[in-house]
Amino acid sequence: MSHTATGTEPAQPPPEDDHAFFGQPRGLMTLSGLEVWERFSFLGMQAILVLFFADKVSDGGMGMDPGTAASVSAAYGTLVYLVSVAGGWLADRILGSYRAVLYGGILIACGHYAMAVPTATMTWVGLGLISAGTGLLKPNVASMVGKLYRTEDQRRDAGFALYYMGINIGAFAGPLVTGWLGEHASWHWGFSAAAVGMTLGLIQYVAGRRHLAGRKHAAEYALAPGPMRRAVLTIAAGVVAAALVATALALAGWLTMDRFVDVLTLLSVIAPVVYFVVMFRSPRVTPEERGRLRPYVVLFLASVVFNFILFQAYSTMMLLASTNARTEIFGFHFPASWYASALGAFEVALAPVVAAVWARMGPRQPHASNKIAIGVILGGLSFLLMVIPTSGHADDTYRMAAWWIVGSYLLLGLGDILLETSGMSATTKLAPKAFASQTMALWFLSLALANGIQAQIVKLYGEVSNPAYFGVNGAIAVAAGVAVIAAAPWLKRTMHPVH
Repeated sequence: MSHTATGTEPAQPPPEDDHAFFGQPRGLMTLSGLEVWERFSFLGMQAILVLFFADKVSDGGMGMDPGTAASVSAAYGTLVYLVSVAGGWLADRILGSYRAVLYGGILIACGHYAMAVPTATMTWVGLGLISAGTGLLKPNVASMVGKLYRTEDQRRDAGFALYYMGINIGAFAGPLVTGWLGEHASWHWGFSAAAVGMTLGLIQYVAGRRHLAGRKHAAEYALAPGPMRRAVLTIAAGVVAAALVATALALAGWLTMDRFVDVLTLLSVIAPVVYFVVMFRSPRVTPEERGRLRPYVVLFLASVVFNFILFQAYSTMMLLASTNARTEIFGFHFPASWYASALGAFEVALAPVVAAVWARMGPRQPHASNKIAIGVILGGLSFLLMVIPTSGHADDTYRMAAWWIVGSYLLLGLGDILLETSGMSATTKLAPKAFASQTMALWFLSLALANGIQAQIVKLYGEVSNPAYFGVNGAIAVAAGVAVIAAAPWLKRTMHPVH
């Protein structure tokens, strides 16, 4: 049996763990538990971030106009997922997945604690730390889930659905806590709750580490000692240099917030293109693996379209809810940010149903590409639904019933389960062995590109009519989903061993 560098703990979980968690590996519980608290903190903060940016300075906010607030919030999301490229590479070549996730969680917690300090400077410092930490954690924790299963294990999709249910327990609970604190105490009290949540996630992750597959102190494809030292020094020097240049440009007045957003959008386009080129040309990628990367490009683009809609649940939809939706149901009044919890609630409720359906169908379940296509279509329909309550008003003082936004989030939540679980599961199957963690990072680059596009498009929010904004974006997403369905025969032929 292989052992860790310490020689005191096995690198693989005990055999009895294989079916210990609802018929799934016990390690799935540890990783899902970590994601509960990571999503509690990340999406709890995300639910109030755009409202914090848009709130008046006198009320503790940043005083941005709605379009700018949504754009900056999207740019932050872009940065989070762009950094995931470095996170995947560091895990593969230097840290190993276990330590990359651990260090990422520590940075995230420190970032939330920084945002709890009520100053603008600490807000930006906190967002920077969270971006770096999430880039380390997200691609590698999903990759660790994939390592719990053999490639041909038909429990994989059901396992990812359960994992995604854990994510959405946090997505449901986070906005409830941070939203109430943000609107009744102060925004920074909401950020404090996110910090505590991430700390709890780290504690349970370390406590359950023996149940994780492939947990090693060394990276799977570690650099030799000499190149590793040079890589670490180069990374450190690059980070310092980038910080100094950014500071100098900001002090000179060139690096404005709008330009920073534009730079991030440009990087979000360039990064995945470069990454695909590197993997296609790498001598460590076999011809068979290269063939599986071609259909993955289609899945990547489908993810971009869907997540462009999904992430607006925390930007334009939050702004719409705060200004034009009723914040009461059956006489109960609630903060506008609680709408974000509806998305998590639907995904918590629907994820086990989807997992059970896939497990029951076994090899008869729809092909992964069709699951992803249906998810994209549902995302588009969630926006098209908003055309109805936002149409036919003489001014912007109307208040729609809460059920419209709740219904939109129902469609979006089901689409998210279908796309993200199938997408992450397919990624772990299609990934070239030499780029395992980095290919999962490439999936998250689709989220960066979605946010990068969103950072530009949301500037139109408030400039064009709401029916036009939601209608056009929704129609484009539906058309993209139909296109993926049309490509299904080719995808089925080229995506082996994905079924």
